[in-house]
Amino acid sequence: MLSVQIEQRVNLKFLVKVGKTFTEAYAMLKEVDANECLSRTQVFEWFTKRFKVGRETTEDDPLTGRPSTSKTDENIEKIGKLIREDRGSDGPS
Repeated sequence: MLSVQIEQRVNLKFLVKVGKTFTEAYAMLKEVDANECLSRTQVFEWFTKRFKVGRETTEDDPLTGRPSTSKTDENIEKIGKLIREDRGSDGPS
């Protein structure tokens, strides 16, 4: 089953294709699912900056930037070991 967000994006894509305006599309989404409707900002982003310019996918863009590589089981164990060893000392020298 589609998530509510994806379902609403599919609906927005359809509304763009049938020529509805942003205001009409947002009002329709609010009418159908007022409690879980995308925010006005999100609707604007998907409607005008994605579907209106020809985007077809309703999935989120991949995240940019470097992936978190420091949080590994090996690193967690190393840090834990350092902390346990430090507890045994009398503090900084």
